[in-house]
Amino acid sequence: MTTARPLFPFVALVGQDEMKRALVLNLVCPEIGGVLLLGHRGTGKSTAVRALAALMPRITVVGGCPYHCAPDATAGLCGSCTGGEIQPRELGVPVVDLPLGASEDRVVGTLDLEAALLRGERSFEPGLLARANRGFLYIDEVNLLEDHLVDLLLDVAASGENVVERESVSIRHPSRFVLVGSGNPEEGELRPQLLDRFGVCVDVTTETDVERRLEITRRRLAYENDPAQFVARFEAESLALRDDIALAREIDVEIDRELCERIALLNAQLEIPGHRGELTMARAAKAHAALDKRDRVELGDLASVAEMSLRHRIKRDPLDHVDVSHRIGELVAAWTE
Repeated sequence: MTTARPLFPFVALVGQDEMKRALVLNLVCPEIGGVLLLGHRGTGKSTAVRALAALMPRITVVGGCPYHCAPDATAGLCGSCTGGEIQPRELGVPVVDLPLGASEDRVVGTLDLEAALLRGERSFEPGLLARANRGFLYIDEVNLLEDHLVDLLLDVAASGENVVERESVSIRHPSRFVLVGSGNPEEGELRPQLLDRFGVCVDVTTETDVERRLEITRRRLAYENDPAQFVARFEAESLALRDDIALAREIDVEIDRELCERIALLNAQLEIPGHRGELTMARAAKAHAALDKRDRVELGDLASVAEMSLRHRIKRDPLDHVDVSHRIGELVAAWTE
């Protein structure tokens, strides 16, 4: 029996600092709302996402529950975990891929109508949304996702619950996950409704520095030659980052009124619709401070997360040739003048 090849370590990725920071911030604070990675192919987006599970502590779930319900939860349990004897077990944080060609039944789950209608039995085969509960749902080429699946994901992301209805039979189960999407905007734009659901957005570009490009090639070849040895080479660094994330999740960070006012003013200056921009930026800044082992947000935290929190929320004028990240950067730079 062959063993599965270990995943490429997150800390071994060369460059792409903003992408890595955005993903780690969501590990510290899942309430940020997920990450959208837009940019060139072959820049490590999928590799980074699939390596996230190794940076998180294992979660405790109800043994045999297909939805990963927490044994100590007082609400939000599935029907099979309510009222029965609970046997807890540990599980790695799920990172679930949603393929572009997936059918709706594969995503939400399928119901055996014959068993339900003739014998009154609820025979349900959980889908990808069940597997992703309390973990990550990753959609590569999210900009090419079919519209009916986009609508479905928006509903589940908003409610934290997946509802499957066929004829007169209804099944519902918890489905709370961090949504991570990647894609190349040259191949198609995202619908505004889905774009706004991502907490932060990162523009991922190909490395131009020759030394970094060379190091990327060296590390990839070393990994392919001996995956176990390569992973062991970065084990200490991986454990250190995992410990930092675990510690940051325990820190109760405060943000004072003055900084909240700066966040609100920045969103107003950029004419960003709604208030998700303010909430995301505040949460990301708190997570940034926590990673730095501080319990209070500073101006530098806001500056570090402003672009990733707001760039995808700005209304784009086809006649305006100023890059949105540049606009945000100019306004943030004015804070220290």
